[in-house]
Amino acid sequence: MLDSRVSSMQLQESGNLVLLDARNVSLWQSFDSPTDAIVTGQTLRVGKSLAASVSENDLSVGEYSFVVTDGDGVLQWNQMTYWKLSMYSYAFKDSDAPVSFLSVNRTGLYLLASDGSRFVLKVSLDAAGFRIAKLEPSGRLIVSKLVGDNLVQELAIPVENCRIPFFCKEIGLCSGGSCSCPSGFHAELNGDCVPINSSLSLPNGCSATNASGLNSSITYLKLGNGVDYFANDFIQPVKRGVGLSDCQDLCSWNCSCLGIFHDDSSESCYFIENHLGTLMSSSDNERVRLGYIKAMVLSSDGSKKAEDENGSKFPVAGLVLIPSSLLAIAIVVGFLWWRINSKRARAKVIKLGSRNSSSEELELTSIAGLPRRFSYEELAAATDNFNTPIGSGGFGTVYKGILQDKSVVAVKKINSFGIQGKKEFCTEITIIGNIHHVNLVRLKGFCAQGRQRFLVYEYMNKGSLDRTLFGNGSVLEWRERFEIALGTARGLAYLHTGCDHKIIHCDVKPENILLHDKLQVKISDFGLSKLLTPEQSSLFTTMRGTRGYLAPEWLTSSAISDKTDVYSYGMVLLEIISGRKNSSLKIQSRSTEKDSSGDGNGPSSSSSPRESQRVYFPLLALELHEQRRYLELADSRIEGQVSDEDVEKLVRIALCCVQEEPMLRPSMANVVSMLEGGMPLGEPRIESLRFLRFYGQRFNEASTIEESNELNLQFILQSETNGTNTTGSYNSLSYISSQQVSGPR
Repeated sequence: MLDSRVSSMQLQESGNLVLLDARNVSLWQSFDSPTDAIVTGQTLRVGKSLAASVSENDLSVGEYSFVVTDGDGVLQWNQMTYWKLSMYSYAFKDSDAPVSFLSVNRTGLYLLASDGSRFVLKVSLDAAGFRIAKLEPSGRLIVSKLVGDNLVQELAIPVENCRIPFFCKEIGLCSGGSCSCPSGFHAELNGDCVPINSSLSLPNGCSATNASGLNSSITYLKLGNGVDYFANDFIQPVKRGVGLSDCQDLCSWNCSCLGIFHDDSSESCYFIENHLGTLMSSSDNERVRLGYIKAMVLSSDGSKKAEDENGSKFPVAGLVLIPSSLLAIAIVVGFLWWRINSKRARAKVIKLGSRNSSSEELELTSIAGLPRRFSYEELAAATDNFNTPIGSGGFGTVYKGILQDKSVVAVKKINSFGIQGKKEFCTEITIIGNIHHVNLVRLKGFCAQGRQRFLVYEYMNKGSLDRTLFGNGSVLEWRERFEIALGTARGLAYLHTGCDHKIIHCDVKPENILLHDKLQVKISDFGLSKLLTPEQSSLFTTMRGTRGYLAPEWLTSSAISDKTDVYSYGMVLLEIISGRKNSSLKIQSRSTEKDSSGDGNGPSSSSSPRESQRVYFPLLALELHEQRRYLELADSRIEGQVSDEDVEKLVRIALCCVQEEPMLRPSMANVVSMLEGGMPLGEPRIESLRFLRFYGQRFNEASTIEESNELNLQFILQSETNGTNTTGSYNSLSYISSQQVSGPR
C-alpha cells in the first residue's frame, strides 16, 4: 500500500518510473523494485535480487536469480549457488569492507561499501553512456552497452556453458559445451537422460508417492570418473569422516537427497538435494570425488509374494540365510586380514621416517577441501623413480611426471624438514588447493607418506619466465612482455584481494612466473605465502625470499604486507622491460665514447681498461625517467617494435611499485587498472626512490672490486706463465652482496 493517493506518474531520462503524490513527493519508483535487470544509475542493495523469467515469451519468475550478499554478487539456481562475481577473472577486490549495494555505471559493474565511495569489488568496462545488466532465462548475467540504437554485449557470466546448472537438462553430462548422458543412462526422444535399466526410476524428492501400488527399494548408479556437479564448489560436506556406504545410507534416509558425491581422500560426503541439474565433465581429476545418482528399484507386489511368504517359508529362509551367513563369515575374515596387513604396511611407512614421527604427522585428513592425495609409489612411477628433474628452488627439487591417466604434472619434492618446511607444506596444501584463478598455478595433489612430502602441480610446458626472458632462445616481443606483466599482476591482485583471506606471496621473481602454450602466465611457488584474516593488515615473519627482489622493509624488521609483493613485482617489471637481470646489464661507457671523439689529446678508446660498464638498472630507469628518455630503457633486441609511450607506461608503474615507503606503492588491483588503462598512471615520488642511488653506489663499488679482481687474476696467470710465484687474494661480488640483501641481484 502507498502512503497516499497517486497524483501523477513520471518517466525519467534514466528509465526510472516514479509515482508522485499531489505534492510531487515520490511514493514508489521502479528502480527500487527491479525484476530481471538493472541499468546505469540504478543500485541493487544487499538482500535484493534479480529474478530471470522462465523464457523470453513466459515472463513469470524462473529458477535463476542473482543475489547481492555482504561479500559478493551470487548467481543461484533454485537457491543453489553456481557462480560468484568474484570468480570472473577480470573482477578485482579493492576492500574487505562489507558490501552495501551493487551499482551499474558508465565505467563498469561495482560492489560498493556503505559509504558509496569504497569499491569492494569492481569489473571495469569501457566507458559507455548507458549500460544494462540483465539476468537471462538461460542463467547468464549479460552486461550490454548502448551503441547508437543497438545494445552491444560486453560481458556474459558464467563464460563456460557447463557452468550453467541446467544447460544439459537433468543429469545431462556437459563436456566442452556439448551434452550427452553419463554411463548407465541413455537419452529419450525428448533428450532427457534416464537409466538404461528400465526397472529403475529417478526419485522425485520428498514429493514422491507409491500410489501406483509398487514397492520401492533404493540403489545407486555410479557416474564414472571425471564427473562433477556445479554445486560441489560452493557447499560444505554433509558429513566428514564417512565411507562411501555410510554416505549412501545418509542419502537413503533423506527424501530430499537425490544423489551423492564422495571424496575418498578426505572421506567427505556431499548431497545433491531437491533438484537434479547438469553434470560437468572434469578431465583434470583435481578432486577424487565419485558421484552416484539415487534410483528406485521397482518390483510387483502381487499374489506371488503372498504365496512365497505363506507356502514356502522354509525353503526361502534356507536359500537366503545360508548364503548370507557364508557371506558374513567371508566379510569378517577378509576384514581381519585387511586390518592386519594395513597395520604392517603403516608400521613400515612410519619406519621410513622416525619412531616419533607419528606425533609430528600432519593432520591432513581434517583439512576440508584437500586436493587428491597420491601415494609415494604413484609419484615414483610417474617420475621414473625421480629421474626427471626439471628445476629446483625453495625447499625442493621439481620433477616432470606422467600419471596413469597420461596427464603431465610437475612433482615438487620437499627436501627440508624443519619447522619452516612443514609450514610451507601446510600452507600450500590448505591454500593453493582451494584457489582457482587463470593466472595462478593449480595444485593437483600431494603426498604425505612417512617422512616424504610432495606437491603435485599442473605442468607448464614453457618453463619459467627467467629462462624465456634471459635465455638465448627466441626474443619476447613487446606485446608478449606486456601480457606477461598483466597476467602476473592479475594473479597477485587475486591473491591479495580476491581470496577469502589475504595471501602474501613473499617470493615474487621471474623463476616463480611460469609460462604455458600461447604464453599463458601463472604464478607458482606459494611456499612463502602468509595467510591473513581480513582484520589483519600486515605480518612480521622470518625473512625469506630472494635477494634483489626483497623490499626494504625486510631489512628493518618492519611489518610485511601485500605492498611487499608490489615491490618485488616492480623489480620483475623492470627486468621484463630491459630483458636482462637488474644487476647484469652492461652499457657503453659514455666517457670512453667522449674521449675517443675528442681533440686527440685524450686517451683513445683502445687504451681504456673497459669499453662497457655494468649498471644497476633500477637506478638507470630512475635517471632516464627524470630525463623522460624512456625508449633507451627497452630491450635493444626489440628495437623498433615499441614506442616511447609504451615503455613510459611500464617504467612509471614499476617505479611506483618500488618506492621505499610501502604506503606510497599502489595496490596490485590498481596496478592492473593502470596496465589496462582503467585509471591514470601514477607519478613516482623521486624522494621515495633515492635509496636506489645508494644501491647503485654499492653496486658500482662491487663491480669495481670484481673488475679489479679480474685484472689481478690476469696478472697472476701471466706471472705464473713467466715463472713468477705470485700469491694474492681477492674478494668476489658476494662480499658486497652479503650486506645488501634487498639491493642488486
